[in-house]
Amino acid sequence: MSIQGVRRKVKMSNLLWKSLVVSPAVLGATLLVSATAIAAPNASAEVSTTEKTVAIEVAQPEVLAQAAPANNDSKVLDQVNRYSNEGKTSNSLSQVTSVSQFSDVQPTDWAFQALQSLVERYGCIAGYPNGTYRGNRALTRYEFAAGLNACLDRVNELIATATADLVTKQDLATLQRLQEEFSAELATLRGRVDALEARTAELEANQFSTTTKLVGEAIFAVSDVFGDRSGNNNNTVFQDRVRLGLQTSFTGRDVLTTRLTASNSSAFNLTDRNNASIGSSEATQTFNVGGNDARNNGVEIDRLTYEAPLGPVQVYLAAAGGKHSHYAAVNNPYFFDKTDGGNGALSTFSSENPIYRIGGGAGIAFNIPFGQGGSIIKPSSITVGYLASEADSPTSGEGLFNGNYSALGQLNFGIGDRVAVAATYVHSYNGAGSALFDNGEGLTLAGGTTGAGVVGTSFANNLPFSASTNSFGLSAAFRPSDKLSVSGFISYSDVTGSGVGDDKEVWSYGAGIALPDFGKRGNVLGIFGGVQPYAIGRTSVSGGNNDLPFQVEGFYKYRVSDNISITPGVIWLSSPGQNDSNDDAFIGTLRTTFTF
Repeated sequence: MSIQGVRRKVKMSNLLWKSLVVSPAVLGATLLVSATAIAAPNASAEVSTTEKTVAIEVAQPEVLAQAAPANNDSKVLDQVNRYSNEGKTSNSLSQVTSVSQFSDVQPTDWAFQALQSLVERYGCIAGYPNGTYRGNRALTRYEFAAGLNACLDRVNELIATATADLVTKQDLATLQRLQEEFSAELATLRGRVDALEARTAELEANQFSTTTKLVGEAIFAVSDVFGDRSGNNNNTVFQDRVRLGLQTSFTGRDVLTTRLTASNSSAFNLTDRNNASIGSSEATQTFNVGGNDARNNGVEIDRLTYEAPLGPVQVYLAAAGGKHSHYAAVNNPYFFDKTDGGNGALSTFSSENPIYRIGGGAGIAFNIPFGQGGSIIKPSSITVGYLASEADSPTSGEGLFNGNYSALGQLNFGIGDRVAVAATYVHSYNGAGSALFDNGEGLTLAGGTTGAGVVGTSFANNLPFSASTNSFGLSAAFRPSDKLSVSGFISYSDVTGSGVGDDKEVWSYGAGIALPDFGKRGNVLGIFGGVQPYAIGRTSVSGGNNDLPFQVEGFYKYRVSDNISITPGVIWLSSPGQNDSNDDAFIGTLRTTFTF
């Protein structure tokens, strides 16, 4: 449990015996002001089905109302602890100032006057968030002790603030008798809270931060490529990538992400019929992305972002390593995992629509909800963002607005409860020697080819001259049942280059089927196929064809535990480099992912 969690628990535990946290406690507390309450008949302990449902959400009273064995204090205290409902502020009990605030308390109730006196004279009664009091429930001695302690504290407050005239001698005498009767329960409750406070103090003294938690992911992957030429020119590799993230929250609703990445992985180098590199990024896998200081596990900060709500709008601010898929809905469940994470698809192509990989870096984005929706169309939202890959450079022709950038606009809407659709537009500018699908990282392949991207052929990626692009994409996800998910995308980019014959059109599309919980809860069987980004209409390309670079991937993520998964998979690449004269390539991978 985090420091904040322990502090909340202590706070709620203090609230437990500073308020009458359960409605039955008032039956005993009325002894303070009315002798007739003692002689009153027992109220029914039955609770309707509806009340039980609400009660479980609020404080699970049907469990707490059971009589507890006298020699089982720890079990009863565990039950009492459930009142804290850690982190669920919507379920907290609220102080009332008038008995009329209780919707289920009537002036004809036998304990109405006693309750009215406790509320309006002493102010030590709390009700449920839905405005009910539920005075017909039975209570345990611990529940009564919690309520009694609340009134004891309230009386002490009145005495300390020179309003002791509100407390009569009769009240004090009754309180003293009750305190003696329930001394054991009161001591146990107070001891429990003291222990929690001591634990909190110890954790605060030994933790580096009370607002930050560490999350991490480590990937071990054994991989090889097979094919007459590419297979001979590559070797079996054992690669790794490690991500360590510091997630800091200042308000409980925001998050500052600082992520360190180290990697020794790189993509396979596909070759043509002449054993020359074709400069394709088609063989890139998700664990090959990140850690630009590849092959030596050099550590770098590859993400520094801040996300926070501004009214109904969610704001995303990236200082470094920003990606469009950080803030925009990708609509590719089970294949996409937190932008190239280790628990989704193996390949970058199967992970997300390539349109989200156009540009990256530093910038800002907003998710803006709008519309109420109808019976079929759900409430919608608009996503807008701007990322510049050279925002940190003061060199002429670079910087936040004069260098490479990409601006995204996306409309998100749902149809029913099982269909999500997103229509995306991206406008970008890339300088000479850039790649179109490079995540804004200026990547190069192992073979040294410039202008390499994260997905797609070299014809689709390479921009010998500066160019502006207008890209359009459509993605959708459909989940007909809890055991089946279908998703897909299509994207088109119109590239206008500044050089002669540098204009081109780039297409890509794909679809996948995922079977969650296949064979075991947490497992995923996935199959994804489509065409990687390829270029048509580029007249300056010599020796290249407009053949379609198909890819089909199949993987099975086996969940060993909550923190470990093993994913074997195969990727088939046909006509790599947009040329069917090149041999097909098969990539086999066994990936092990550790998350914490």
